[in-house]
Amino acid sequence: MHKGRLEAFSDGVLAIIITIMVLELRAPHSADVAALRPLLPSLLSYVLSFVYLGIYWNNHHHMFQATDHIGGSVLWANLHLLFWLSLLPFVTDWMGENHFAAVPTALYGGVLLMAAVAYYILQTVIIAHQGPGSLLAKAVGRDFKGKLSPAIYVAAIAGAFLHVAIAQALYVCVALMWLVPDRRIERMITPRRPAAE
Repeated sequence: MHKGRLEAFSDGVLAIIITIMVLELRAPHSADVAALRPLLPSLLSYVLSFVYLGIYWNNHHHMFQATDHIGGSVLWANLHLLFWLSLLPFVTDWMGENHFAAVPTALYGGVLLMAAVAYYILQTVIIAHQGPGSLLAKAVGRDFKGKLSPAIYVAAIAGAFLHVAIAQALYVCVALMWLVPDRRIERMITPRRPAAE
């Protein structure tokens, strides 16, 4: 199967998820800067989730640039990923509205954990579909970041019940770790430029 429809559908779903998240932000009724202070947790939650969705969109794009063709199992694995990402507006809003309370912060991490697992499953299914010698398999290699991220999420979920700042710091750390697009895939899909003469 051609991958174009899957990519277009995924882009559309991610755009809708971001739109839903921004619509949850409510403007204050007052015109002074102090009126923004109570909204700060919601705004910070939104920024973090926006960055995460941007990371997923970017890496999803790179992964499918290294994918020649897809099958039904890839479609279902992709829907599995989109399911977990579609829960981000809910947990983002709940965490922000409750000023980073332990349970909403832990559940936020749970959704991030499941999205990371779903992304890994999608990547694994694509590699199985294309074969171990595929471009994506070569680019991903041992996938250290992909295996480290879920472990950090588990630590963050537990840390939320000790002090929410632990969970928040770990969520930011994972985001920073993935902020730069996956250069392994970029190197594989970008043809080498000839040396300047």
